[in-house]
Amino acid sequence: MTDGDTDADAGWFAGDDPVDRVRTGSASAPADWPELAVEAGAASDREDYYRRLKEATTEAARAAVAERERADDRQLLHAVRAMDDADRTANELSERLAEWAGSVYDESGSGVEYAREVAGREPDGPTEERVGSLATRIVELTEEARDLEAFIESRGPVAAPNLSALAGPVLAARLISLAGGLEPLAKKPSGTLQVLGAEDALFAHLRGHAPSPKHGVIYTHDYVRGTRAEDRGSAARALAGKLTIAARIDHYSGDLRPDLEADLDERMRTIRARGEGGVDGSEEATDG
Repeated sequence: MTDGDTDADAGWFAGDDPVDRVRTGSASAPADWPELAVEAGAASDREDYYRRLKEATTEAARAAVAERERADDRQLLHAVRAMDDADRTANELSERLAEWAGSVYDESGSGVEYAREVAGREPDGPTEERVGSLATRIVELTEEARDLEAFIESRGPVAAPNLSALAGPVLAARLISLAGGLEPLAKKPSGTLQVLGAEDALFAHLRGHAPSPKHGVIYTHDYVRGTRAEDRGSAARALAGKLTIAARIDHYSGDLRPDLEADLDERMRTIRARGEGGVDGSEEATDG
């Protein structure tokens, strides 16, 4: 290499950190990099060059994956899945506890509140001790789920401000989880976002065994659940359209757009007015 070579033309092997060069470096034109590396003393021969290149690219890929996994939207994804797992496990164990405790104590009960009651009792013998221990674990799982929910509520507006403002942090986290991340969610059309979480019903429809689902997990949003059945399809389309826009803004820009929420509120007022003899607005079927 000559003194006139620019830093961009120096190749991945030039510099103190080859991994960083692989991730961020560039060259203005193709070149015989193995030969240049040997000439520069960065490699002993072509075989050594390709060995070092493989090591650097592998490490660069590992660093990129680690960085991606630490991103805010991935933390929301893991948190909401852990919350759902904790809730589901606590509910399943509470059913087991109800059966077991019913065989030990004179009175019976069910649910997490019964688990709290059993956990607070002074055990009399090894069987009651084990029943009480199980009840304690159920209570702890429930409390962990609530702590995870609080974490999601606090981190959602940071990772996805517009999506959290429109859907609420927990529903926003569920959508991110179902899509596999904020970026894949932002790339989905609104029709796909609308039925996220209703995959079984959608596949049954595609097989000709069921009608097309109108909504998936977004049903939990009050704008869908709280709208009369005849208008829920329109409400789901309107909500999905705005959520799609919100996800794209969050991924590509990240700035909060309060006008999105105002637009959604106005659209929902129009849809709900139909059931009150109001305007007969056309259904929203696009991403907007």
